[in-house]
Amino acid sequence: MGVFDTDGTDATGHEQVVFCQDRQTGLKAIIGIYSTALGPALGGTRFYPYESEDAALADVLKLSRGMAYKNALAGLDLGGGKAVIWGDPARAKSEGLLRAYGRFVESLHGRYYTACDVGTYVPDMDVIARETRYVTGRSLEHGGAGDSSILTAWGVFQGMRAAAEHTWGRPTLAGRTVGIAGLGKVGKYLAGHLIEDGAAVIATDVNEAALSWARTTYPQIELVADTRALITSELDVYAPCALGGALDDDTVPLLRAKVVTGGANNQLAHPGIEKTLAERGILYTPDYLVNAGGVIQVADEIEGFNFERAKLRATGIFETTRRILEMARTEGVAPAVAADRLAEQRMAEVGRLRSIYLS
Repeated sequence: MGVFDTDGTDATGHEQVVFCQDRQTGLKAIIGIYSTALGPALGGTRFYPYESEDAALADVLKLSRGMAYKNALAGLDLGGGKAVIWGDPARAKSEGLLRAYGRFVESLHGRYYTACDVGTYVPDMDVIARETRYVTGRSLEHGGAGDSSILTAWGVFQGMRAAAEHTWGRPTLAGRTVGIAGLGKVGKYLAGHLIEDGAAVIATDVNEAALSWARTTYPQIELVADTRALITSELDVYAPCALGGALDDDTVPLLRAKVVTGGANNQLAHPGIEKTLAERGILYTPDYLVNAGGVIQVADEIEGFNFERAKLRATGIFETTRRILEMARTEGVAPAVAADRLAEQRMAEVGRLRSIYLS
């Protein structure tokens, strides 16, 4: 896979893609900056054992583009970027590697702010911050926002409430059955919000520790063996909260839920899946719309973190989702198309202001 077409033009629309390597620590990373039309690019760093460099590159290109749309819809004056570190975090992660990565982030002089993602955590951001100023998602002790999963889950819940209102006429999940795939960082908080709202929750996870947590914390959650068992259950809402690609040609035909709203990034395995969902009468709320609470939380650090301010902004995901669902209905398009249009409109209109010269 290449970043450029054979004629030399950028095939992805990205502004910048940076390959980073430090042989001594074993660091191999890629930073993708999709757009800085609205401001410096913000997006997390994923630490994952990809099968190949091509797979790592494909992921960072997809994720960084998604961040540009997510930040635009969230009303942030931030562009979209993402980074991946290629390796097994359980074996490869070290202070030296993280600090070497921080040096590469610093070398971009503020064009890219990093944060937590799959395989990276708040303590990792504190280590990276010893080499660069451009880090969010830091610990509370260092003036950061702490665990961004808290507002990610809150935002997903708000998006789900809007989808429930659109589908069943009331902005609540009370009396509904929600299936959560993945009880990790986001899924566990989402489960709490749903149970508090009066929903029944069915869930699955590949991690035994997550299942044990559910049995202890929320014994009312019904646990099933795997994702197939989950999606074929009698669900009202399906919430993919693990890795991307959850909605593909195999899962969508089996899905019984009427609504899909989850915390995972890049839930659509390929273009066209959103049409298949619509044809089956399943309402899909775009992932980058409803899971923006986390980036809202860490972005708030840039101006000095205030949790209540960040939560208020994340609560606004309800109104944004409501607006996009109504826009989709009025224009006769899928919600994913309506969300793309709104994000692109903001990037174009606000980004254009940079052409006004300031001395």
